[in-house]
Amino acid sequence: MMKQTKEIEALSIERLREAYREKRTTPEEVVREIIHLVERDSEMNVWITPPRMERIQPYLDALAAMSPEQAPLWGIPFAIKDNIDLAGVPTTAACPDYQYIPQEHAAVVERLVRAGAIPVGKTNLDQFATGLVGVRSPYGETRNAIREELISGGSSSGSAVAVARGHAAFSLGTDTAGSGRVPAALNGLVGYKPSLGAWPTKGVVPACASLDCVSVFANSLEDALEVDRVLRGLEPTDPWSRELSPLAPKLPARLVLPAGELTFFGPYADEYRRAWKRAVEKLESLGLPIEYVDTGLFQEAADLLYGGPFVEERWASLGGFIEAHPDSVLPVTAGILRPSAESSYDGASVFKAMHALQAIKLESNRLLSNAVLVMPTSGGTWTREQVRNDPVRTNTQMGLYTNHCNLLDLCGAAIPFGEAAEGVPFGITLFALSSHESLAIGAALAATGGSALPEKAAASGHTFVAVCGLHMRGYPLEKQMLQLGAKFVREARTAPKYALYRLPTVPPKPGMVKREEQGRAIELEVWEMPLASFGSFVSDIPGPLGIGKVELEDGTEVPGFVCEGYAAAGAEDITSFGGWRALE
Repeated sequence: MMKQTKEIEALSIERLREAYREKRTTPEEVVREIIHLVERDSEMNVWITPPRMERIQPYLDALAAMSPEQAPLWGIPFAIKDNIDLAGVPTTAACPDYQYIPQEHAAVVERLVRAGAIPVGKTNLDQFATGLVGVRSPYGETRNAIREELISGGSSSGSAVAVARGHAAFSLGTDTAGSGRVPAALNGLVGYKPSLGAWPTKGVVPACASLDCVSVFANSLEDALEVDRVLRGLEPTDPWSRELSPLAPKLPARLVLPAGELTFFGPYADEYRRAWKRAVEKLESLGLPIEYVDTGLFQEAADLLYGGPFVEERWASLGGFIEAHPDSVLPVTAGILRPSAESSYDGASVFKAMHALQAIKLESNRLLSNAVLVMPTSGGTWTREQVRNDPVRTNTQMGLYTNHCNLLDLCGAAIPFGEAAEGVPFGITLFALSSHESLAIGAALAATGGSALPEKAAASGHTFVAVCGLHMRGYPLEKQMLQLGAKFVREARTAPKYALYRLPTVPPKPGMVKREEQGRAIELEVWEMPLASFGSFVSDIPGPLGIGKVELEDGTEVPGFVCEGYAAAGAEDITSFGGWRALE
């Protein structure tokens, strides 16, 4: 068995790519190590259909016919929530009597497989995706990836823990009321829920079909964006699919934060409150305008999800099965799905709720125009025992800051933001309108990048410089950067608008040319240089290279190396490598 390397432990998409390019490992070795890790964690109840080499081997064999340069997720292992179809493997939705064996992949799985990704198995979930806690499954309570006495979050419990424990590089979940975000926060991950219809839901067991989204869990926003590039786009055979703009991260005009004190709960309520205060302080340091508002309208929308006739949509999807198999469903699940005998909802109630929701949408659209709403992903957590003893109230509170999202057609980027207590991750979610998804990603990248905005650097007598070749760390001209007093800030990527060429110089150098059509994101480094040194630095750069404005993935522009367009005529196009380091 192979040694467990850092790239296997982290299971970052880019690190796996580098490991494959440098022949340090192979997809088959990675899968064998995953199987070993899954066996190690067998008591955590992460999987319903766990990884087995005989099921995975056909996908490994198929890689031989694919070019890693043309298949963007070549050899990347991923997990699938067991309410999403994987051809030839049972779909159970965590209900053994419900299971069926699909003949074809769900649309999202099909797109990932075509991109070279490797499906390794099906993960545990709260039965029929009904719950935010991760304990409502006949396949066992999924344990938290860090502290086993705490809940993992749900309903996409296994998908989150699989990524957090190194069983997959990313995983698919679903999200109707927060199931793609709460487990991310409780296990220290990124959870991205796109706008309704951005990713197809064909082949997904419906919870509320009009509100369901497929979501992704990953170790970084960059990995979530890689998955989005493959999954986004209209699916003509899916009635809920729609064409939405590609994600091109941009900074919003302002951040919108809740005014006043927020509600926190559970055994770490005070720690969560302090963690939110620290998050607000960090957000205030980004240099973006912040507006503090009454967020009551979002709570009004959330109340409609389970306190109005919309809850009946779950029964419309699953009621027939439950009526025919009353003993096959967990009591807590049946209690949520089955309409109450005292229910007064009728056709008029549905339309009244729709009209009320439309009025709330009008107000939320105005409030979030060119803005991003930021809230805690969860107001707290619970022990698994506490949820067993009080299953409804504890679950309800987990959706306090999530339930409004899909009803208002927002996207949600849940990102880790430190710890509330030791081993207790804390996270925030950035919400944006479906027409402005890129703003949520841009703001999230800025919040996690650890660096100031360009204007703040200039105010301190420094400037950012984006370097994409020999000035990067470990290359011959790094010493020039250090001699000029420059400091490395972070690794970054350009907006997907650039071509990269190997110039016929001695030694060879990269030339980056902005190309709106058929461009891609190029990996680079951002350094911070004293303005007093910047002039001499620029004057020493030989043509056809120069310094211009480089657009980064988060929508900001910083000074950086660019190349005159004429130089491309006599140079090798290396855009497909995605960066200079990939040539090593």
